[in-house]
Amino acid sequence: MKFRTGLIVGLVIGFILGARAGRERYEQIRAASNRVIGDERFQQIAKMAEKGSFKARTATGNGMIVASQKVRSAATP
Repeated sequence: MKFRTGLIVGLVIGFILGARAGRERYEQIRAASNRVIGDERFQQIAKMAEKGSFKARTATGNGMIVASQKVRSAATP
């Protein structure tokens, strides 16, 4: 219950502060994020991260399959 209350309070505070910042600040933040996303170096890093996460997801999935097969075979009398 404390987590939920804290989350709601945090969202309300964020909304109020964001509303005070206004549209101009939003546009500044959006322009800065677009510049970063459009940067070639960022694109290269994002591609490397995607390749790395794909390998990790694949290895994790294969590990889960092997583990579930071992549990299933151990549980079968």
